[in-house]
Amino acid sequence: MKPRANLLDFDEARRRLLDFAKLPVAHKQVDLLQAQGRVLASAVISPLNVPGFDNSAMDGYALNVGNIDDLAPSFPVVQRIAAGQTGVALAINTAARIFTGAPIPDGCNVIVPQEHTVTEEGVIKLTHAINLHQHIRRKGEDIATGSEVLAAGQRLGPQHLAMVASIGVANLQVFNPIKVGIFFTGDELTEPGQPLAPGAIYNSNRYAINGLLNQLGCQITDYGIVRDSAEATRDALQRAATENDIVMTCGGVSVGEEDHVKAAVQSLGQLDLWQISMKPGKPLAYGKVGDADFIGLPGNPVSAFVTFLLMARPFLLKRMGVADTSLRYLTATAGFEWARPDKRREFLRVRLERDAADQDILQLWPNQGSGVMSSLAWAGGLVDLPPDTKIQKGDQLRYLSLSDLLY
Repeated sequence: MKPRANLLDFDEARRRLLDFAKLPVAHKQVDLLQAQGRVLASAVISPLNVPGFDNSAMDGYALNVGNIDDLAPSFPVVQRIAAGQTGVALAINTAARIFTGAPIPDGCNVIVPQEHTVTEEGVIKLTHAINLHQHIRRKGEDIATGSEVLAAGQRLGPQHLAMVASIGVANLQVFNPIKVGIFFTGDELTEPGQPLAPGAIYNSNRYAINGLLNQLGCQITDYGIVRDSAEATRDALQRAATENDIVMTCGGVSVGEEDHVKAAVQSLGQLDLWQISMKPGKPLAYGKVGDADFIGLPGNPVSAFVTFLLMARPFLLKRMGVADTSLRYLTATAGFEWARPDKRREFLRVRLERDAADQDILQLWPNQGSGVMSSLAWAGGLVDLPPDTKIQKGDQLRYLSLSDLLY
């Protein structure tokens, strides 16, 4: 069944939003210790082999086996080689005591783990069968000289920095972080720590969106709460657009009389995308104010969080220079029923649990309302449910891991 009239299909909205995201140009060189979370502006090419020499993968003994089919009964230990040392050539049917990472001596064609030997007066005997070239890490088998270690567009995690360090590279070219200005609309909003007036609510969105932007490495300017008036909204929007690459708001993009953000964007710039066929998160907006991109998130806390993860996050990643912004789906078995499908594409809050048979199943938070933050605090993922779809226990479901979306 087609999405509800006037609502943009989820996949089409995501494609269009990513098409609007211009790629970054400005970049700088930074030290490895400052590169965490940044995005590579140019590929990293290895200047050397890793490992740089043939070495032992085990603590044990390096052997020069003369005839594997007629194995010597014992091997005298003629030298000792620790990591950082080099030995001398091994004669046939002799052994060297060797440690993990130490260069193997010339003539060595087998490494035997120490637990597969017995030692008597400087001579070892083998207690297990061996194969030629076992437990030897060859020069360049991990990384070869001249190979591409990391491609441009890679967002750098600790594992990437460790790999770059292993080839002796101390600095990287990374894109400059993007500047994001955020504000939150609504006369009902109150900051935590302040008393609540009748009808007021605490501004949980501020802490969610700040946290999400921080995790992406954005430079954030938080303009706080903007009251529900057309003039205040236009002033905040104009200032934020002047000072940032991207302006992000929470609330004010629906159709109510006090929703001033949409009209303010249209008066100062243009609105290119509005209202998505997804639940939660229908009133998502994208446009431009001057040179700044504008993203308007819904005001309901779960809607704001989910639309950030599924729509705003990939947009921001592309603006940061990240090459791959695709969604990575997992599959698991439903441990619940869902008998009230919606016309829109739904994203249900779930988490993996173990059932009585010790099998992984997806369980559902009972209240899937767009204002129920407890569902997100509990959840480990989002089931991606097509429109008009019911779920029976045992169905195989596609879901997105929150740990992946929050990285």
